Amino acid sequence: MPLCLALSACSDKAPKADNTTVATKTTASTIPLTIASKGKTHRFDVELALTPEEQAQGLMFRKELPADGGMVFPMTPPRTASFWMKNTVIPLDMLFIRIDGTIALVAANTKPYAREPVSAGVPVAAVLELRGGRAAELGVKEGDKVKWGACAVPDVRPDESWDRASFCP
Repeated sequence: MPLCLALSACSDKAPKADNTTVATKTTASTIPLTIASKGKTHRFDVELALTPEEQAQGLMFRKELPADGGMVFPMTPPRTASFWMKNTVIPLDMLFIRIDGTIALVAANTKPYAREPVSAGVPVAAVLELRGGRAAELGVKEGDKVKWGACAVPDVRPDESWDRASFCP
């Protein structure tokens, strides 16, 4: 479950959690995630990085990422997050997601191995990493809406763990 090394900058003034993201491991290897953009809904099957170890490992050392794959990093409680690309081999799009589910920033095609931190500069509920260039291919932009787990695909619920690993802004 690698990705870029996540250096989550926690703020003492982080707002209280105002969504249903809970740091509990799901039993599925991936969960559904949707992005509503320009009247269309794009579906992804993403890995969930919940623990500090999973978030630190992220997508490091991966040599490829499926077009509709990725990794989501829930921030519980929401906080200003900062990511870098050290040990990340492929370019990634980093989407910083506000607590209302809207995208605050699309950091497109982040440079592999870069050590400069990438941040939206505002508290976020999560960061989503996709294959570099994928957001532009789909026309995904700031302000588009993101959901995952049972909220993304309400008619599919393999078990109760999805309820705990869902984001319903």
